[in-house]
Amino acid sequence: MVPDILANAGGVTVSYFEWVQNRLGYKWTAERVNRRSDRIMKDAFNNVHKTSIQYNVSLRIAAYMVAIDKVAKTYKYRGGY
Repeated sequence: MVPDILANAGGVTVSYFEWVQNRLGYKWTAERVNRRSDRIMKDAFNNVHKTSIQYNVSLRIAAYMVAIDKVAKTYKYRGGY
């Protein structure tokens, strides 16, 4: 079972692709959008699954852990404290 957070991320990812296309005047084929979103979502699921096993937590908790880790790393990278 895929956690709700991860399932919703697919729609958010495709919405981001639409935003990028509109901002830059691009027109991607449905095949390209599907290929890119499939790769991103598979990578995200694999990362969540790996975290779930590593810390012996549910996929939902693992999704939170992965998300919080990404935010923390980005914050630190950008000079936050």
